[in-house]
Amino acid sequence: MKPNSKTNHSRGFTLLELIIVISIMAILVSIAVPNFSNAIKQSREAVLRQNLFTLRKLISEYNIDKQKRPQSLDDLKGQYFKEIPVDPITRHADWTADQCAEDEIASPDQQDEGGICDVHSSSAQIGTEGIPYNQY
Repeated sequence: MKPNSKTNHSRGFTLLELIIVISIMAILVSIAVPNFSNAIKQSREAVLRQNLFTLRKLISEYNIDKQKRPQSLDDLKGQYFKEIPVDPITRHADWTADQCAEDEIASPDQQDEGGICDVHSSSAQIGTEGIPYNQY
């Protein structure tokens, strides 16, 4: 019996089929990557807002408990939280602390001491809403 050359088909993808599949995959990746990076940025902003809320709340609690403002964020360590939270934008615990103006001091006893009234991110990058992170 002779081997039939018509039944001996080679199987596999042609070069054109491979190029089309790779092109489709590249288009899908180019659509997915910006959405993924935007989602990461939005999640970091949410963590930043939560960390700022927590720090501001602890500054207020410290002020109520001690009847004075904290002189640094390190004053909050121990009794109020174990470690200073990390700024998710800069990825360091390098917050910008605003010192109290005279009219922001809660009692006359605090006028000589001053202290921290507010905290912000140290990053000057612009957020997804068009507001710099250091103004959150």
